[in-house]
Amino acid sequence: MQKVILDTDPGVDDALALYYLIRHPDIDLLGVNTVFGNAPVAVTTRNARFLLEAWSHPAPVHPGAAGPLTPDMPAKSFPTHIHGQNGLGDHPVASPPRDEDDTAARFLIDRIRAHPGEVRVLAVGRMTNLARAVRLAPEIAELVRDVVLMGGAFRVPGNITPAAEANIWGDPLAADIVFGAPWQVTAVPLDLTTQTFMTRAMLARLAAEGGPGMQLVADLSQGYVSFYAASGYDGMLVHDCTAAVYLTDPDLFSLAEGEVRVIPDGIARGLTLMNPVDRQGPLDAWADRPRQFATCGGQPEAILSRIAQVCTA
Repeated sequence: MQKVILDTDPGVDDALALYYLIRHPDIDLLGVNTVFGNAPVAVTTRNARFLLEAWSHPAPVHPGAAGPLTPDMPAKSFPTHIHGQNGLGDHPVASPPRDEDDTAARFLIDRIRAHPGEVRVLAVGRMTNLARAVRLAPEIAELVRDVVLMGGAFRVPGNITPAAEANIWGDPLAADIVFGAPWQVTAVPLDLTTQTFMTRAMLARLAAEGGPGMQLVADLSQGYVSFYAASGYDGMLVHDCTAAVYLTDPDLFSLAEGEVRVIPDGIARGLTLMNPVDRQGPLDAWADRPRQFATCGGQPEAILSRIAQVCTA
């Protein structure tokens, strides 16, 4: 069993990733940390609890960062045109969001210390909680098994600016800290996730075959599908669940390796730059940085098939 902590900002595609993790027989979900991103952190926390309760899973939820470490970020705005006003595609959620103590970074530290060499952290939102945790307790970088994140655009355009993917753009300083810490990081970026497209027909089939749990995912995804339909696509990208599949089926992914920096400001804010081992340039800005990984290629159809297998089992 892989011990996993999910750091997330539900978020519609986050819901599918969470469902995949709790359905997979080899995943022991230790807990869920929340962060601002697809909605304010009070809303993402409420949404995580709602989903876990709907799926009868006992993982604790720990609220995290309400804003970025990066100074002088643009004013907060949330993608309600993608995830709805309530972050879950406006699917009915009875309980209101509420302000709570920020415990996510401490939970990460405590669980990693309790299970040295075993915990895998899957981060599919802003990297703020992870950056704060490794700043508070640098030794956890030597104790965690690895960090897998959904984020970055290494060889393709971004999805929030021409340079940047949304999770990295939302707190580029935090992302640079995470890529620079001496733990193993594997980014699952837009290079691959923009190829993992679940059609409307496939989503409907999974809902029909997967029972009430998968039906909930399909129901709250309808606004997300409509967002893509406005651009001529009949379905939805499954960014976050692609990163979840990396935990269980790394053979479906191909890796680039090199030191990574994140541009903190200006027109290229949030740009992920790798100095790849197969064509290294002068180190300079990458000096003393650890080599990390990015899944710049893979097998999208096989990844989708794995999602279907797990979520309908």
